[in-house]
Amino acid sequence: MSHAVKQDAIDAIAKLPDDASMDDIMYRLYVLENIRRGQADIAAGKTHDLTDVRKAIAEW
Repeated sequence: MSHAVKQDAIDAIAKLPDDASMDDIMYRLYVLENIRRGQADIAAGKTHDLTDVRKAIAEW
């Protein structure tokens, strides 16, 4: 784990209220990790054209 990831986790936890539960903490970290993965996918060009997605949904 890089220092930036660790620091992001610490910062996210620090922003939660003092009475946050372990579930609250885990959910916050889960959301942040999925945002990070999505950003990495975008940077790598792993995206779909909105028009193509809408066509595929319409065919369901």
